[in-house]
Formats: sequence, C-alpha cells, structure tokens
Amino acid sequence: MNQSKPSQDAFVARRRVHWQQLDDLLTQSKHLHRLPPDLIGSVGRLYRIVCADLMRARSAGYGQELVAYLDVLGARAHNRLYRASPYQLRKVGELLARDFPRTLRESWRYMAAATALFLVPFFIALFATLANPDLAAEVMPRGQLDMLAQSYAEGFGQGRAESQDVSMTGFYVYNNVGISFRVFATGIFFGLGSMFYLVSNGVTIGATLGYVSAMGAGRNILTFVMGHGAFELTAIVIAGAAGLRMGYALVRTHGRTRLGSLRREGPAVARLALGAAVMLGIAALIEGFWSPSSVADEVKWATATALWLGVIAYFVLAGRAGTTGETPGGTPGFGEGSS
Repeated sequence: MNQSKPSQDAFVARRRVHWQQLDDLLTQSKHLHRLPPDLIGSVGRLYRIVCADLMRARSAGYGQELVAYLDVLGARAHNRLYRASPYQLRKVGELLARDFPRTLRESWRYMAAATALFLVPFFIALFATLANPDLAAEVMPRGQLDMLAQSYAEGFGQGRAESQDVSMTGFYVYNNVGISFRVFATGIFFGLGSMFYLVSNGVTIGATLGYVSAMGAGRNILTFVMGHGAFELTAIVIAGAAGLRMGYALVRTHGRTRLGSLRREGPAVARLALGAAVMLGIAALIEGFWSPSSVADEVKWATATALWLGVIAYFVLAGRAGTTGETPGGTPGFGEGSS
C-alpha cells in the first residue's frame, strides 16, 4: 500500500462525520430555501467537502461502494441546491390574482399606446368599409369576405354540433395564440413589430366587421364577437403592451446595456404575456362553445356586458389588497425619469 495516502477505513473514519451531517440535512428538509440561512450555508459547505472527498476516493482507488455512496450523496445535494423549483399552482394563482393586474396597471402608458394603435385603425377601417364595402377587399380576399358575410347572415339560431364546437375551440386557441405571439414577440425589434401588428389587426378586424355589417349581418357578428371579445381583444392589446415595453427597454436603457435593460424588464413583460395567454384560453372556450350557441341574443348581450364589466373591474381592483405602494418592478414608463 502507498504509505502517502490513508487506508480506506482511516479515510472513512475521519471524513464520514461531514457526510452524515449533509445526509441528515438533506433528509430532514425537502425545501432547502425554508431552512435558516446558517443551515443553508452549511449545506453548501458540506456539499463542497463531499465533492472533494469523492475526488480523493477516486484518485486513491478506494472501493466502488464508497465512491458510489459519495457520488449519490453529492448528486442529491447538487440537485437540491441548483435545480429549478417546480412552478406550483399557487404561483399561477398569485400571478392571476395579484401580479398580472398590478403589472398591467403599472404599465398603463404602454397599455394606452397599444390601445390607441389598435382602436384608431379599427374604427377608421370600420367606418370606411361601412361607407364603402369594397374597401374591405384591400385588406382581405373577396371570397373570404363573402363567405364570412354568408355565414353570419345565417345566424346561430340552430346552434352548432358539439363535435364542431370542440374542433373550433382548438382552432381558436391556435389562431389567437399565434396572433398574440406575433404582436408580443416582434416587440424585440425596438417595439416596431408590435406597433405594426397592432395596427394590422385593428385594420383587419375593423374592415371585417364593417363589411359583414354592410352586407346586413351586423347584429349577428356583433352578438357573436362581444362575448369572447372581452378577453380576446383585450389580450391582443395586452400582448402589444408587453411588446412595446420590451421594445422600449431596448431604446431607453437608463445607463445599462441593452441586454441588461431587457433582463430588468423581463419579469414584468413575462407577467403581461402569461396573463394575456390565460385570457386567450378563456376567450377560446367562450368562442368555441358559447358564442355560436343557440342561446337568445338578449342573453348573449347581457352576458357580454357582464364579461366586459368583469374584466374592467378585475384590472382596476384585483391585487390592490395588501399593496405597499410599490410596483412589481421595471423601468419607468414613457416620459418618466430614471431612478
């Protein structure tokens, strides 16, 4: 035996107290972040000791059973120290009940800009096509417009087959998420992409509504749209606001690098985008099952009114209880000074 290194038994006798301490800490608590700070520091220190002992055991050629034990113990500690914590349902609840509406209120300047970029082109296209329906063909193919007009002229008095509702709900999810993703993600181009898609969607929706209305089916299309519109149209605008906020972070960095400014805005932008995604899911369910149902128009209008008021109340009131006056974070909005 090489006399410069201790025997395996001597090595184990001298070092196992550290291994046992680490094993006990890992066994006692499944959530290290809930331990007192001094114990969290002990886990990190003992983890480094075990890693060093594992290297010594391998170098000295000690038995495979000892090497395997230290390897497993080190892996357990590593996973507990460095793994990403699972996203719990409680976090989703906190996002929707508090963080999302707070962030939206704190981002009111971006919301105002996104709303204007969507609604102004929407109303221009709407009134223009009501006055001259042929203008809608400059936005969408004539065949598609005529098909929509015919579909809404028939109305939904007979409802729709349940199997068709399910398939259309899947389509609505795919279509709506795709639209909102483009509105949001293209904000990375200094906000210009989000501006373009907000205007584009406003023009397309306004022209479609104006054309179908000019063809005599305005009541039917409004009855269909108003219910899920509280969630779908609002979500598109919120996605645009998230894109504008992301783009503005690249324009006005407050002395940071562009990447650093983007990272600082990241949590707030993510909250807006995730909240909009949830709203799109709700919109798809309403659009798939409620909007085309045979329920009386008066009931649908009353429900739509309640949904719009509910969405407005949610964004105005949700998450205010227990606030300290601090916003969820992010750089100042348009026209504000840097802190």
